[in-house]
Amino acid sequence: MDLVKPILLLGGGGHCRSCIDVIESDGRFPIKGVVTAVGGARHDLYGYPTVGDDGDVPDLIAAGLCALVTVGQVKSPQARIRLFNLVKDSGGDLPTVVSASAFVSPRSVVREGSIIMHQACVNASAVVGKNCIVNSQALLEHDVVIGDHCHISTGSRVNGGVLIGAGSFIGSGAVLRENVTIGAGAVIGAGQVILKDVAPGAVIKEVK
Repeated sequence: MDLVKPILLLGGGGHCRSCIDVIESDGRFPIKGVVTAVGGARHDLYGYPTVGDDGDVPDLIAAGLCALVTVGQVKSPQARIRLFNLVKDSGGDLPTVVSASAFVSPRSVVREGSIIMHQACVNASAVVGKNCIVNSQALLEHDVVIGDHCHISTGSRVNGGVLIGAGSFIGSGAVLRENVTIGAGAVIGAGQVILKDVAPGAVIKEVK
């Protein structure tokens, strides 16, 4: 497999650590280093140095790097959207990264800046939008459409024909019945079973 541009990681927290494993298993992108938020702590992460903060991104992109947003997403996608747009506005590329242990059908589409993590499955005719996280062991069945800037969490099951609007969060172990529509910006809590459409911006979670 041919190597492409060295990659810059935008965000140095827990999700970044998981992304490093995926990038290394993908094998195409030498990791240049990590970018922190302005004023953030600078430290090596698994041997990869901090190479700047958000304000340095335009210059780093101009030096020939591509980038991946490695900030996590739970309550809001706004931090990931801001960083994605920062790279785009700087003229940069955001590649798709796929774990060596994931299955992505050649009949599916995964758009720029998205990461498919360990043992995830993206089946035939599924579409994953830009800047998405499809986390470990998540299943996207046939004809699923995921909007931009979504996080499909660990072990979730998205059945055939489901539509998920931009900026949504699907929690760990959630199950979505076939052909339901999840409105943009919705939050589906861990372990929820969704049998009907969910309105945009709705929050569905267990009440304790």
